[in-house]
Parts: sequence; structure tokens; C-alpha cells
Amino acid sequence: MKDKFSDFIQDYQARIADLEKRKHIAYYQAAVTGETVYYDEYARLEIEHAGILSNHDDFAFLEKVTQRVRFTDPLMERQAKILYNIYKAHQIPDKLQQEIIQLETGVANKFSLFRTEVGDEQFTDNQVEDLLESSTDSDQLYTFWEASKKVGNLVEEDVRKLVALRNQAAVFLGYSNYHTMSLTLSEQDPYEIDRLFDQLDKLTANGFKTVKKGVDHQLASRLEIEEDKLKPWHYQDRFFQEAPKVRGVDLDQWYQDADLVALTREYFQGIGLPIDDLLSKSDLFEKPGKNQHAFCLHVDRYGDVRVLCNVKPNRKWMNTMLHEFGHAVYEKYYDAQLPFILREPAHIFTTEAVAMFFGRLASNPQWMHEVGLLNASVAVDLAQRNQEVTQREQLVFSRWAQVMYRFEKSLYANPGQDLNQLWWKLVNRYQKLQPPDTMRSAYWASKIHIATAPCYYHNYLLGELLASQFYDSLEKLAENTGKKAEASYANRTDIGLFFRNEVFSAGSSLHWADMIRRATGESLDPMYYARQFT
Repeated sequence: MKDKFSDFIQDYQARIADLEKRKHIAYYQAAVTGETVYYDEYARLEIEHAGILSNHDDFAFLEKVTQRVRFTDPLMERQAKILYNIYKAHQIPDKLQQEIIQLETGVANKFSLFRTEVGDEQFTDNQVEDLLESSTDSDQLYTFWEASKKVGNLVEEDVRKLVALRNQAAVFLGYSNYHTMSLTLSEQDPYEIDRLFDQLDKLTANGFKTVKKGVDHQLASRLEIEEDKLKPWHYQDRFFQEAPKVRGVDLDQWYQDADLVALTREYFQGIGLPIDDLLSKSDLFEKPGKNQHAFCLHVDRYGDVRVLCNVKPNRKWMNTMLHEFGHAVYEKYYDAQLPFILREPAHIFTTEAVAMFFGRLASNPQWMHEVGLLNASVAVDLAQRNQEVTQREQLVFSRWAQVMYRFEKSLYANPGQDLNQLWWKLVNRYQKLQPPDTMRSAYWASKIHIATAPCYYHNYLLGELLASQFYDSLEKLAENTGKKAEASYANRTDIGLFFRNEVFSAGSSLHWADMIRRATGESLDPMYYARQFT
């Protein structure tokens, strides 16, 4: 059976590698252009891919392998486990699988083409966020915020159908619902994730309460309204997932004349992880019809890594560039000897952790000095004030991620409930925001991840926890080499070596928990995040 499994792996790569590459190129072209022909091609290839993975005989063989074979080669054992999980997720009726794929693709296209309409004008997401941040007119803020939520009405029916279909697939495979299935097949214990989120809730609740009180006071003063009149559209972000720019430091002024692409290139070059080849294949600026978000895509598992962004010269997009190319260097620097199946991150959230570690640098005055954006005296002056900003940003995001995790968990457990009511109950519980007086939109459905990246969002917060644990490890590394980690993050090749040797190289040859213990010396612990930001 071991010999048969070796043959199976070779056959799997022969069938999947080129198909996966063509599928990823179609998806990338669809996102860059917004053209339906590419979305249709992606859907066709996704269905073909799913058809291979849904083969019942292949799954039966993999089930026997995982149950009966005692491997002496850990890489073979790991490939068997990963393939088993991949195939199991696809052991649903072909018709059901095709319905899910086609519906997901259609919803992604609707999000890509949607533009906020106010009067006779259309506005991009960047323009809406700029206005929410700059305007002090409550009526105008509400108008644009509410108009941006209309995408929820546009996709609500499709998303409800997707939830039903996903749950149908999960029950067919023996799980209570799709949320439980999704976590389990991605090697996460739902009870352990609940425990981590509950623990982090307790660690951050008081800190967030204090931060929110200060934010409310500053916003109310700026908008000239009473604090108890503040509504979601007053918080400078469509979801309050990013902290408002109130008391503290506005770092945008130092980015407004900067070349963010050059800064990204030079930074990664300086830590020994050059990205010129990745930049040459990426699409980084706004275009009509282009997906307005940002992502990183590894086309072929062997170094064709591409990033999509919509760069503007501000701190947010500097963060996004460092974040997405953090994903990209993870994917680029796998050990060259890794087999095809293991040429992926240890887990979704471990690549998020790397991306977040680098993205945070955009708000670090010392890093900004080191890359030439501001002088040393200004960096020192900003450091203390900016700590308040960073704390606010992290705590605001952590509470938003609590909303997303708990909403999706409840959504799949009970999809027939009043989802707007559930949404605003959680928003009030974790973000302390009051709902609009009149419900005009399917607010919950306006968040693209619920439709197109289901049961994924909690990995962003797990990534933040691990990023803080990496930060602690690099502080210890710096102390051992006579440096201060907090004083220098640029032109340090030891940072690049740490990530390349301890995190990237293993790909998915290690379970994510084993990789974390190897890299940091202990299991994932929310305390490092709480220590850093509360």
C-alpha cells in the first residue's frame, strides 16, 4: 500500500498541477479585469478540479492509507493526512459541488463590479472610505455608509443559498454544519478555537472599553454631536474594523509623497528576502472593473507568486503592501526539496501571522525612520504617541474579528434566524456600536468574506496572536545578538533568516502547532498579544 500511495502522489501531481495553475491564472485575470469571461473560465476549471477531488475510489483508498499504513517517512505521512482532508471535503454530490462553485463565482463577480451609488455618481471603496474619514457632516456620512451597504441587498439571496448548500454538504459528510466541518478539515479543533477566542475576549475587554471611550469622546467633539448619538457611520470605516484617526498620530502625511512599491522592494531586499520577481508579476494600482480589495496568489506552488493591490500613498496601503508581500515571501521561500503537496503554508493563519507581522511595520515610527520616511528625532517624538494608535488599532480589530467569528458560527448553526438582528447583537456586544434606527440593508451580507471566504476570518485574529508571539521571539533573538528588536526592523538579515528557516521552509510538512512550537518554543498563546497591546 505504501508503494501504491507513492504512485498515487505522482498521479495526483500530474493531474492537479497544470489544472491548478490555469485555474489560478483565470482567477487572477478575473480579479484584475472584472471580465465575466475569466470568471466563467475560473468556475469551469474549479468544477473540473473539484471533480478530481470528489473521486470516491480515490478517497476510499486514502481512507485505507490513513487508517492502516504506519509510515516511517514523516513527509509521506503528512501528505497522506493532507490529501485525506482535501478529498473528504469534496465527497459530496457533483451537482451540489457545482452549484456551490457557480454561486460563489457569481457572488464574487457582483462584489467586484459593485460601486457605491450616491445620486448620479458612483464611488469606489477607496473613495467611500476617504469620505467617511474626512467628512464631519453626519447626514453625508450616513448617506455614503448606507449606500455602500446596498451590496448586501444585491447578494443576500445568493449568500443565503450558499449557506444552505454548504450546510447540506457538511451534513452529507457527517458534520453538524459547515462551520464545524471547515475548521475540522483545516486541522483546527472548534472547541480549542472557541477557547482561544473566549480567552482573548477576557484579556482585551477592559482595554477595548477604555480605548472606545476615548474614541467616542474625540469623535463626538470632532463631529459636534453628543457621544450617545454616535452611530456606525461615524467611525470612519464601513465596519469599524479599523480604528478611527482621532487622538494620536496621523502617519499618512509621511506616506503621501512616498513610492510604496519601492519601499516594499527595498525593505524585503534589506532583510534578505528579495521580491523583484514577485513585483514584476503583480498588479498594484486601481483600474476600472478591478477587484477593489487586495490578495496574494501562488499560481503554481513553485514561485509564480502574484499580488493584487489598489495602492494609494497612505499608511493603510503601506500596511497592505507589506502584508501581501509577507504572504508572498512565505510562498516563495519554501524548501526547494519539498514535494508538491507540501508546498503550502502550515496553515492559513500562519501565513496571516507573517503578513501581519510585516504589515504592522507601516505604523512603526522607528521602521519609518530606517526606510527614510522621517528623521530620527521625529521618530523618537512619535514613538510614544504612536503606541497609543497601535494599541487602538489592534484592539478595535480584535473586537471586530470576534464579531465575524461568532456571527459565522451562529449563521451556520442556525441560518433561519434573523441575521440582521444577530449581526447587530454581536456588533453591540463586542464593538459597542448602536445599530441604525431603520434597517434598510442586509448589513451582514455586505462583508465579502462571508460570501467568498467562509469561516476564514477568525484566522486573521489567530494570525495577530501569532504575529505577537513572533515579535517576542525576535526580541529574544535580538537580545542574543546584542541588538534591540524594537529598535530595528530594517536591514536585518537575521529577521529574514528566522522566518525563512523556522517558518517558511517547512511549508505544510509540519502541523501548524508543531511549526509554532519549533519557531517560538511554545504553543500559541494569546498572552503575547495582550501583553503587547493592553
